[in-house]
Amino acid sequence: MTDKQPIHPDIQKILDLIPPASTTPPDPAAHRAEEAARVAPVEERQPQLDSVEDLTAVTGVGDVPIRIYTADAGASEYGVIVYFHGGAFFSGSLDTHDHVARALAKETGAKVISVGYSLAPEAAFPQAINECYGVVRWVVQHALDLRWDEKTLALAGDSSGANFVAAVTFLAQDDEFERITHQILYYPSVDLDFDTSRWPSLTENAAGYGLEYNGLAPFNSFYLDNGAVPSDPLVSPIKRADLSGLPSALVVTAAYDPLRDEGIAYAQKLAEAGVAVEHLHVDNANHGFLVNFSWIPEFHEIFSTTAEFLNR
Repeated sequence: MTDKQPIHPDIQKILDLIPPASTTPPDPAAHRAEEAARVAPVEERQPQLDSVEDLTAVTGVGDVPIRIYTADAGASEYGVIVYFHGGAFFSGSLDTHDHVARALAKETGAKVISVGYSLAPEAAFPQAINECYGVVRWVVQHALDLRWDEKTLALAGDSSGANFVAAVTFLAQDDEFERITHQILYYPSVDLDFDTSRWPSLTENAAGYGLEYNGLAPFNSFYLDNGAVPSDPLVSPIKRADLSGLPSALVVTAAYDPLRDEGIAYAQKLAEAGVAVEHLHVDNANHGFLVNFSWIPEFHEIFSTTAEFLNR
């Protein structure tokens, strides 16, 4: 892809400080601890909401930690967004992505339910996907308690979380569970076959933009070494033959992302299957920009765009 805008200068300042990706998988516990150490104390987290509540969803596949965000506790009913955080299937948490869930709740007015699914390598495929799907079904079962309006039940996720969004829509469709109304995929990881011949962006954005090609296999190895096979559409959603009948989709891609082209192709494949798709391409951003740089006003606007998508 040529004629890209320069990457946002505030992103570039951070990129200048990041060393090249290691080709060795990180230590999961150490990586998670480093992430946790960067999380702001609860009292400092923004935006402030009327209610943030930690609960356990009792599902058919076990107990799953969830966090429920409500911007306006006085509303009579709510649309619901079930949010799956990113983190290459082995990292990320309710806390590391707390600010994303808060922003979604604030800008959309929906009740946001963030899912603390089990991580690889401790959890083998497809445990995490089944937990995410279990929470979606839990929402419907607890509609009265949640004050769900029974009109909007959206799934949202970033990166590997967007992979889970796609996979859960497949499970729901195959089960004839027809309550999911929207899917929101922020810079999705939808093809875990990392052969550079598959997508030009894997080469074009291979190094220097945060997520690097050399880091893809090591970071995803915890998932791929525990039962996730790239040819399986639940692992690589773009490989599902028939995408017709799936919920309407908002797909957000970033120009400086090695996963850019698979995200664009997935949006196109959904549209070709007759799914209502809105594709937003951000010319001056990299992978993870919504999590890492949502404090930049023009990127924070993605949450307003999400609200507009849900309202349409």
